[in-house]
Amino acid sequence: MKALAKITSIILLLAFSIGAKAQSGDYDVFVPIAKYISHGDAERLSAWFADNLEVTVLTETNDSSKNQVRQILKSFFDSHTPRSFDITHTAGRSNMKYALGVLNAGGEEYNVTIFVCYSPTGYKIQQIKIDRPIR
Repeated sequence: MKALAKITSIILLLAFSIGAKAQSGDYDVFVPIAKYISHGDAERLSAWFADNLEVTVLTETNDSSKNQVRQILKSFFDSHTPRSFDITHTAGRSNMKYALGVLNAGGEEYNVTIFVCYSPTGYKIQQIKIDRPIR
């Protein structure tokens, strides 16, 4: 009877650990991404880019390579120095997620939308959009 209780405890502990990792994975994907945006670090942010992705900065949209998007965002961050970035909403499914946030940069606020998809190497940004808020 004690052996059965011990085995049950171990199974429950393992199940809880796996569940906790899955839940933390749901949130963790945006933690480093948000950090790099808040610091205006296009170089480190680009490590999260898919090989080709869609980028919209203000009114210009491009389907570009990760290197091109890195340069586009670097240029934006150079002329709009980020002060903070806060994620206000996240949602999605296990293989595709999105986040909405507010970027305070260059004395203005911008809405940021980020879509990520899961690939064999982990989550990758498929689309990033930086817009002025609609007023």
